[in-house]
Amino acid sequence: MSLSKEQISHFKNHGYTSVPNFFTAREVQALQAEVERFKREGLVRNVATDGDGETHSKTKANLQLIPLYDKSDLIRALPFDGKVTNATAQLIGEPFVLHLDQMFLKPAGHGIGTDWHQDNAYFKISDPLKGTAMWVAVHDATIANGTIHVVHDSFKEEYLHDRDPNSDHHIHCQVPEERAVPIELKAGGVVFFCYGTAHSTKANTTDRDRAGIAFHFLHGNCVDRANLVDKKRGQPFLLGPETTGGEAEYGVRVAGTWEQEIERVLQETSN
Repeated sequence: MSLSKEQISHFKNHGYTSVPNFFTAREVQALQAEVERFKREGLVRNVATDGDGETHSKTKANLQLIPLYDKSDLIRALPFDGKVTNATAQLIGEPFVLHLDQMFLKPAGHGIGTDWHQDNAYFKISDPLKGTAMWVAVHDATIANGTIHVVHDSFKEEYLHDRDPNSDHHIHCQVPEERAVPIELKAGGVVFFCYGTAHSTKANTTDRDRAGIAFHFLHGNCVDRANLVDKKRGQPFLLGPETTGGEAEYGVRVAGTWEQEIERVLQETSN
């Protein structure tokens, strides 16, 4: 898959771009099956608090799982797929690494959002356009179920962040709400947004759970090599002269296994 000139231009000029139908129905089915497994095995953790940043809420939920690569061979294989690496290279250039991966699940009726923030408030790279998140709508993402929202042109600005009292570890910021854009996507659509783009999700007021999986990609020039590679925290080079297809970081070759992992998950689900 190649992004259009318009999509690339929108990312570079405004800090984000959306790509409907990035993943096929079959790929979405496999991702949804993995999310159900995460729930079934109790791997997700509620990070929502009662407004003090510490006491975990019993009435509202923002379920997070991080990282994912060590819990799912399917999701570990996804960033190595050609359409992911091609699209990411068009946006941030190469070489680049998988910086991190995570999932947020908003349960039906009482799922709350993740408040406004800029990823670069955590990562602090010099050029926020050299890092991008790829947010994957695992289920249909609508305004009613709290889809992702972004602030147009916010990567050109730096907002003051402090601790989010409704989360046990997140930070948040105030944004110009008049520039906020909700992005609705069918399951399998994605949003790419650079590290400087302010974004949030909202409450899920519907009767169905909604999940989003986010992969963060970072240009090699911004990588602290000792931190990201030598300590084997799961940040493989995906494109560039140092890529090994995952062997250096995971001990096995992961590149090229996306299709077989989809088939495996779907077979297991049907049994």
